[in-house]
Amino acid sequence: MRPRLPARRSEHDRDIVRLAVPAFGALIAEPLYLLADTAIVGNLGVRQLGGLAIAGIVLTAVFGIFNFLAYSTTGAVARQLGAGNRRAAAEQGIDGIWLAATLGVALTVAGILLAPLIVDVMGASASVRPFALTYLRISLLGAPFVLIALAGAGYLRGMQDTRTTLVIAVAANTLNLALEVFLVYGLDRGIAGSAWGTVAAQVVAACAFLVIVRRSARRAGAAIKPRAAGVRSTAVVGSHLIVRTGSLLLALLLTTAVAARISNVAVAAHQIAFQIWTFLALALDAIAIAGQALVGKFLGADDERGARAASRRMLELGLAAGVTLGLLTAVLRPVLVPLFTDSRAVEVLAEQVLWFVAALQPVAAAVFVLDGILIGAGDSRYLAAAMAGATLLYIPAVAFVAASDAGLLMLWAAFSLWVVARLVGMAARFATDRWLVTGAVRRA
Repeated sequence: MRPRLPARRSEHDRDIVRLAVPAFGALIAEPLYLLADTAIVGNLGVRQLGGLAIAGIVLTAVFGIFNFLAYSTTGAVARQLGAGNRRAAAEQGIDGIWLAATLGVALTVAGILLAPLIVDVMGASASVRPFALTYLRISLLGAPFVLIALAGAGYLRGMQDTRTTLVIAVAANTLNLALEVFLVYGLDRGIAGSAWGTVAAQVVAACAFLVIVRRSARRAGAAIKPRAAGVRSTAVVGSHLIVRTGSLLLALLLTTAVAARISNVAVAAHQIAFQIWTFLALALDAIAIAGQALVGKFLGADDERGARAASRRMLELGLAAGVTLGLLTAVLRPVLVPLFTDSRAVEVLAEQVLWFVAALQPVAAAVFVLDGILIGAGDSRYLAAAMAGATLLYIPAVAFVAASDAGLLMLWAAFSLWVVARLVGMAARFATDRWLVTGAVRRA
């Protein structure tokens, strides 16, 4: 009997594919910054790779917690677009960019000052610490540009344009790879060269977003200067998403911190597995990006039926993609791991951890798509509560692993329980109609 999903069509397939395919390219390009760093720095030695693991997860957490600049902007802009208010949609995006620039400068200053304390808290060994500190300090100089790019991408997604974000992502990553190879191998700048190459690429990407958003705003007749009310509304929604993202990233930080305390080999293997996990997660998140844009637009146009039907279809497609990626990860483990390390001990352990990564892909797909749907609906308060609850359940499990010295595989088993807890929270909300609030601005 042939599977039902590939043979069945939906009226929403065209819009989902139009948004998700370019978003897929842009999203898998994002972790290529650290994947490229991991491949290049990994060949410098285990200590350098361990330093990148520590700095990399901190940067993922620090920049990731500001993802609300993209997420809140996407949903808000899409609602205004659905309601036919193009000028208001453009002004929402501009307000997000101003907020991003301000937060980015503050983040750079605070991060550089606190870098030594952060590295120590993350449990870096004495041999790994100098490399982690070097990479972290240099990378934090790119914070304003990373946040501006997040807000710019959120605006374009809300305007139902994911192609432009793909073009910028591909160009920036191509530049990043070329600069890193030149600086690390050509000029022998080591891990510092890797960090400087990434910062340069981030500056170029942010400038591209600024030029494009400014042109779009002028066409819509929108003001370029910030609006206090608009910045404030973005910040309010963002405060909920900060709790949501902060809870998520706390779980990831705890996982890496425990891995770092197991051994240098364990943290290096964890870095490889975690970067592959991140790569796959953002690939699956392409449908979630379509969810943010489409659900926001449908609800802005007062179309509850369209929002529900499109959401169900995106869940079906997400699950199919999760199964496929899980199978590919399981089969390609022996090919993937040697790309990132020449240490046999790290290679063996990383291949074992990738079994967990493979098995979790269908569950993760459902989680990410549901997350995108609820973000598009502006249901940020519930998202914050659900994510915080899952992480609170995870903390005792990861603490047990740390206290019992159970090893990296047990750590990833605990991580799997956290992913399942996230699914339960998202599915419970989606089963109700409480997230289906219509209008150009979500009032409840």
